[in-house]
Order: sequence, then structure tokens, then C-alpha cells
Amino acid sequence: MDRENIKCLIIGGGPAGYTAAIYASRSGLSPVLYEGLQPGGQLTTTTDIENYPGFENGVSGQGLMDTMRSQAIRLGADVRNGIVTSADLSSRPFVITVDESHEIEAETLIIATGAAARYLGLPSEEKFKGMGVSACATCDGFFYRKKTVAVVGGGDTACEEASYLASICSKVYMIVRRDVLRASTAMQERVMNTPNIEILWNCNTREVLGDDMGVTGARLVRKDGEVFDIAVDGFFLAIGHHPNSELFSRWVKVDNEGYIVTDGKTSKTNVEGVFAAGDVQDPVYRQAITAAASGCRAALDAEKFLISQKHTEQ
Repeated sequence: MDRENIKCLIIGGGPAGYTAAIYASRSGLSPVLYEGLQPGGQLTTTTDIENYPGFENGVSGQGLMDTMRSQAIRLGADVRNGIVTSADLSSRPFVITVDESHEIEAETLIIATGAAARYLGLPSEEKFKGMGVSACATCDGFFYRKKTVAVVGGGDTACEEASYLASICSKVYMIVRRDVLRASTAMQERVMNTPNIEILWNCNTREVLGDDMGVTGARLVRKDGEVFDIAVDGFFLAIGHHPNSELFSRWVKVDNEGYIVTDGKTSKTNVEGVFAAGDVQDPVYRQAITAAASGCRAALDAEKFLISQKHTEQ
């Protein structure tokens, strides 16, 4: 198996990874970035982004990622297609295997593998992703001002998303599979006291309905077997995210949900020379701009680490 040695390896091709590549390139670290299964990350499934600074009239998710990628390449980053299949972080240089055929010895490693939103697994849900089906109310809620939407879930995240959407939408349905909410008491009270939120208890989604223009409704089934339809313009999933950290969790510390734990406001993990950026270490905000900012921090932290190592060796 062939092997190469590099200063800075970045795993993940979303806003965190591309931004890390931009800053690492400017710092002379000659970064290599592997984009993984979904080049561009979750944003490539989003149509228009209205809240990323610098784009007065908005920008498509794919367009934003293409621009970041091109900028990283122009500045000298080596952006590659490939999937990391194994990692050994027991000692430096770290040994990373790509596509089970190529080994890399990395002096520093930036993990920017993101987090995947949990979906229901319905074919119709997949069909309308980016056309009314979304897993981020903060990202896409703006497009449904004064319209009717549905939120799936009964935890804190679902209540927060429903409350936010209720402030801009005419009506919000909450589709809850049980007869109680799992959310905190405060969040439950907020939802219960919001007049344009209607909770549909003991309901599961059987199908997302729509046409060539996008989502038009949802077909639900109650616990007692009753099947009925609701008319909605947007269908939001709020049943959690899954951080893509499994490959590294043997070495780096993760929390109970699998998010990589970083040290304070830095991107440092418990393994010296390994840094984490973006949604893989952020269970709270999960925004493109916060992911990009953490990618910047990771590259700067990696640069400082390499400088400190050089001084130590001298």
C-alpha cells in the first residue's frame, strides 16, 4: 500500500472543511482535503440560502460550496475525491487510510465530517428534499412566511423549530408519534401557549404529498389506524442529527450523542494534533456560517500546533 506524508489532512468537504483548507493554505500548510461521500456536505441538499453574509440576493447551497471549494483550490489546497476508510490516531504522525488502498501519514488532522440529519426513510420524503422537505427550520423557514408547515418530532429541537416557525408562518402542525412531548417543561409550555401551533398526537407520517412544484401536504396515520391528510407547504424534520464521528471515536472523546468534544473555544480534541470543526462537534447551532468559523479556528490551531512542535524539536 502506497503512503505519503503531509502536514495537514482535512477530512470533510463542507463549509468547515473548505474554510479550514482556505486558512491552512494561506498559512503554508499545504493541506490535503478528502471530500468524502457528499462533497459540499448537507448544504448541497438546500436550494437557496438567504442568511449567509455577503450574498444580498441569496445563493444556492451548491453554488456556495462550489465557490468555497474553488477558492480553497486557488489558494493551493489539494482537494481530492475519496473516502477515509480507517484511522489510527494512537501516535503522530497519524495514519489515515483512504479507499482502503492509500495510506497518509498526517502531522495534523482536522475532522470536519459533519452530521447527518435523521429522516423518516420515506421514498416521498427523499423525492421532495429541497422542494419543501427540510431538516433545518432556521435555514429554510424564511421561504414559508405566512404559509402552513409541519414539524415532525416531540423533543426540545422539535419544539424550538415549531416555535420559531410559528413566529413567521400562519400555522404549524407538530406531528408527534406519542401522546406526550419529550421536551423540557419550559419548551412544552411555550408550544402549548402558542396559538398557531397544533399538535397532532399519536401520529406517524405515511407519505409526503406533493407535485412538480414541491410539497403540498402529508398523509398521516394515527395509532388507532385512522389515516388522514393535512395540507402543508413545508415539511420539517426535527428528530435529531447523527454526527459522523464513528471512525475516530476510539481515539477522540465524544459525548453521549457522538459529537466530538473540543477544548473550550478551541477546536482541540483530547488527542494532540487532532482538531474538529463544523457539525461533527456542534450539537447546538449547525449553521453554515458557524461551521465555516470553526474551520477557520481549526486551521489556525493546527498551524500553532505545528509551530510549537517545531520549536520543541529545536
